[in-house]
Amino acid sequence: MTDDLTAILRRRLHFRSQRRGSKELDLIFGAFAAAHLDSLNPEQLARYDALLDVEDPVIHGWLVRGEPAIGHDNDIMALLRRIATGP
Repeated sequence: MTDDLTAILRRRLHFRSQRRGSKELDLIFGAFAAAHLDSLNPEQLARYDALLDVEDPVIHGWLVRGEPAIGHDNDIMALLRRIATGP
């Protein structure tokens, strides 16, 4: 992926992170994007992009209720869980 395409993808992911639909997930994903998005490599960006396609109730279960993140149990989910649960 070229630097220009990576920059475009980062901007799109920043936007999507802040407009999930539920306020709670907007806050979690917005904080994640602000803290980590600019330092993710292309493979991590792809994993994050795929995660943003998952429906809110499912992600809410993974992040808030601690349910197993089937198919998305990876480094990105670990970072998101840290933000969701606090320090």
